Amino acid sequence: MKRRDLLKNAGLTTLGLAGLSPQVKAAEWLDPVLNPVKEEDKKGDKDFEQFGRTDYEKERDAKLFKEQFFNKQEQKTIGVLADIIIPKDQYSGSATEAGVVDFIEFMAKDKPELQTPLRGGLAWLDAQSMRRFEKIFVDITQAQRIEIVEDIAWPDRKKPGMSQGVAFFSLMRNLTASAFWTSQIGLADIGFKGNTPNVWNGVPEDVVKQYGLEGE
Repeated sequence: MKRRDLLKNAGLTTLGLAGLSPQVKAAEWLDPVLNPVKEEDKKGDKDFEQFGRTDYEKERDAKLFKEQFFNKQEQKTIGVLADIIIPKDQYSGSATEAGVVDFIEFMAKDKPELQTPLRGGLAWLDAQSMRRFEKIFVDITQAQRIEIVEDIAWPDRKKPGMSQGVAFFSLMRNLTASAFWTSQIGLADIGFKGNTPNVWNGVPEDVVKQYGLEGE
């Protein structure tokens, strides 16, 4: 299923993505932290405050950004898996291009309770890859990666011995979706434009037809 169809069928909007995972709240400000507003863009705005964050919060964030949790191998694995979850297509970039790896790195430090499930899940993924193909996950072919992912991406089809992998993939999928669809790439992907002041063209025609209100 294409990701736009998934969003439509699930009834998700950019704001509604909060239902996927509590971690989505961090994505609301992660992009401007990674790409801070330039000083010249603040001029003339006396009330400027980046997303209303306090000095304590900004100092804490800066401290966490200086720390490193995942090693390079783990980051590479996160990127490969995230791009399987949300690959690049003809409409927009991939999960890694949207900064998902940086987001997950930050979340692991911001919420330490995620560290064991994430690092343990990455180890599980490599162990499963080694057992099946005698190589770690990033070194096997894309077809082989998909074979493993197919066994953990569908909780209702869980096979014996796959519980840890299923839980890990669900967590990764939620974090990836939270990060992607609150990034600039993700917002453009679903055509989110935000509020448009002083413009009202009436109820959309498809909504009128949906409720049988033509001519009302």
